[in-house]
Amino acid sequence: MSFSACVLTLYPEMFPGALGLSLAGRALEAGTWSLEAIQIRDFATDRHRTVDDTPAGGGAGMVMRADVLAKAIDHASPEGDARPRLLMSPRGKPLTQARVRELAAGPGAVILCGRFEGVDQRVIDARGLEEVSIGDFILSGGEPAALVLLDAVVRLLPGVMGNAVSGEEESFENGLLEHPHYTRPQEFEGRDIPEVLISGNHKKIAAWRRAESEALTKKRRPDLLRGGRTSSV
Repeated sequence: MSFSACVLTLYPEMFPGALGLSLAGRALEAGTWSLEAIQIRDFATDRHRTVDDTPAGGGAGMVMRADVLAKAIDHASPEGDARPRLLMSPRGKPLTQARVRELAAGPGAVILCGRFEGVDQRVIDARGLEEVSIGDFILSGGEPAALVLLDAVVRLLPGVMGNAVSGEEESFENGLLEHPHYTRPQEFEGRDIPEVLISGNHKKIAAWRRAESEALTKKRRPDLLRGGRTSSV
């Protein structure tokens, strides 16, 4: 069974976007995964296809309506659908490589892309939406975040990466940042490849890479060493 992604959005033309290229695009074409983008406005009931309204209690901006979103979610994810329902949100739980692996091992995901000031809390509660954040910053909408999440997941699907081992040595897979990489030429602008990497001694190479990963993590992401989150943003 292939990984099935469904995105609920006001801008379905943003999909597949970059996901239609490179590894993800080839996997999409091959049927390793599927992607459906659904226009939320199709579930509005008025002639203006209104999906938002003013916030209760006052304040700036607009809020996406619970009734419209509920209809869209129920259409995309009827009773019995085993796929998790995700809401891309800056207040959500930070996305980690561990969660990405869980999603990649599952049947797919239904992803709601928020816009405006946010989404009516009642539909989040009523439809069991899992709020997911890709970082401590604000985007104009959930679509770019959904693209990021799907890219992270799709590359882990069986057969997508040419060398599955390469995914096991990347940043966050072992709780550390990835070690530096080098390739030919041997010398570049007076900078040489570290001797250990061309020594042929695989035990020493592995030890060097581990030490470099630990040093880099300590310098750039000490929170990982303290058991903090392992998010790639």
